[in-house]
Amino acid sequence: MKRITIAQAFTIAAITLLALGLAPTANAKGCSNATLKGTFAEKDTGFIPNPPPANPSLFAGVNLDTFDGKGTITAIGFATVDGNGAPQTEIGTYTVNPDCTGTYEVQISPGGFTAHAFFVIDDGGNELQIIVTDPGNVITCIARKQLPVGRSEE
Repeated sequence: MKRITIAQAFTIAAITLLALGLAPTANAKGCSNATLKGTFAEKDTGFIPNPPPANPSLFAGVNLDTFDGKGTITAIGFATVDGNGAPQTEIGTYTVNPDCTGTYEVQISPGGFTAHAFFVIDDGGNELQIIVTDPGNVITCIARKQLPVGRSEE
């Protein structure tokens, strides 16, 4: 009887160790820079700071963001601040974490300033939920892949 109990204990211990060893693998989504490849249509809304005592300015924009799958992002678009709009271009870098979160930094022209953002990859790589992380900015963005996963970009 004791041999069955010892064998059962070893079996339970082995299964537990196996399960604990597989748990981190099961939770990892396996995202990388290569997860973001292609062109996304992005819509931005929010506020940007002004020197006191002025109130923050209303901000809105749309962009075509292109991710190369290797860490480079380029974008063309149009942005408005308090209703005054202009075309803009962006170029920068991005990093995707294994948990499908990431960050990017872009140089925006005209204006010559740098913007930083945090994002979450959603819908199997077809959507990004983005928030600008520069102090004083309250800008959120949603970017949808123009040609979703499973369709060619030719």
